[in-house]
Amino acid sequence: MQRYTILWADDEIELLKPHILFLTNKGYDVTGVNSGADALDQIESNNFDIVFLDENMPGLTGLETLAQLKVLRPNLPVVMITKSEEENIMEDAIGGKISDYLIKPLNPNQILLSVKKILDGKALISENTTRGYQEDFRNISMAYSERIDHNEWTEIYKKLVFWELEMQNTKNTSMASVLEMQKDEANTNFGKFITEEYVYWMNDPKANRPTMSFEIMKKKVFPLLQPGRPLYFILIDNLRYDQWKTIEPLLSDLFTVEKEETYYSILPTTTAYARNAIFSGLMPSDIAKQFPKYWKGDDDDEGKNLFEYELLQKQVEKNNLNIKVSYNKILYTEKGQELANNMNKLKNNDLNVIVYNFMDMLSHARTDSEMLKELAPDEAAYRSLTYSWFEHSPLFEMLKQIAKQKGKLVITTDHGTIRVNKTLRIVGDRNVNANLRYKQGRNLGYDER
Repeated sequence: MQRYTILWADDEIELLKPHILFLTNKGYDVTGVNSGADALDQIESNNFDIVFLDENMPGLTGLETLAQLKVLRPNLPVVMITKSEEENIMEDAIGGKISDYLIKPLNPNQILLSVKKILDGKALISENTTRGYQEDFRNISMAYSERIDHNEWTEIYKKLVFWELEMQNTKNTSMASVLEMQKDEANTNFGKFITEEYVYWMNDPKANRPTMSFEIMKKKVFPLLQPGRPLYFILIDNLRYDQWKTIEPLLSDLFTVEKEETYYSILPTTTAYARNAIFSGLMPSDIAKQFPKYWKGDDDDEGKNLFEYELLQKQVEKNNLNIKVSYNKILYTEKGQELANNMNKLKNNDLNVIVYNFMDMLSHARTDSEMLKELAPDEAAYRSLTYSWFEHSPLFEMLKQIAKQKGKLVITTDHGTIRVNKTLRIVGDRNVNANLRYKQGRNLGYDER
């Protein structure tokens, strides 16, 4: 077990010997000094894992010592200790990037808790996460081994994503491998579930089915329209649930998340089918029948999503909504920045639809680009890349503008992705479509295993 070293700076260090002895007995090595200057000398010549710093010392005060200490060791955790509860001192200390703040008189267990939280926090969280997943492992496996409905499958998916996000912060690779195997098993069983249920969902109006792509606008978006308050519907192409949970904290300072719901994409889940279904409120076969000029099939060379705005307008008319609608599709950063700079022009519309394509381009590039393969070799790295992009994107700037307008916001996606580790070779005639995500045509040959 690692033995941590603590530097404690206090002009009354002799009076703190009981606390120092307590920490020593708990397995920590404590060096005590009487001033901020002595603390800086110690830091220059020795390595410490954590510093306890008294705020009210003669000579260099605790805050002055903190400022110089952070220049010498920017990442060294510091716990500020003071008799004062003045708010400005707390704010200055927090602004100086302290790790914790304790107020005298000190309690030994209070000190120990602070040390453990800072030095052992990651290890304790890792142990707790591993134990929690081990307890939930059997429950998840038992759940999908029985016949369950779409709501229960959604809960299984959310649980697996939760544990995946928790596990990425631990160093327990063996449990991460177990989770990966459980995900694969769940995917296989979910595939069987969809195979059995999908046609039933599509053909029986009374079927116990989830909300589907073509129902999103009517069921989830149009009911939120309010006179005088703009509603923004932002669809991030190819955003997965785990990526959403990764960027969600960035939005917590801007918005209150009133409700988080899930829906099932139609099949194929690709943009040409799923997104056209969202904006038209129709299944693709019905789009082809009712609006043939807006539907492009697999045999057509033209783009498959060129008429989303027109299809949205048709759905608005069908629902007898007398509203002002805007539609923007962002394919490039420049267009995104231009829209971010002009968000005020949208605030007088009833409904503003923004389609953001970056995540879809990233997922394709991740397959094709050697650089992106290096940057995102696994799912945790892919989520990290998503977070970094989103934090610095024009889309995040747009959301800040929407928050200032006190606009209502709906964020969703048209489909997600699964990283394929075992590729499947499919052979067919010249008329088989070129789409990498699904194949359609005659005489398809493949390995049934």
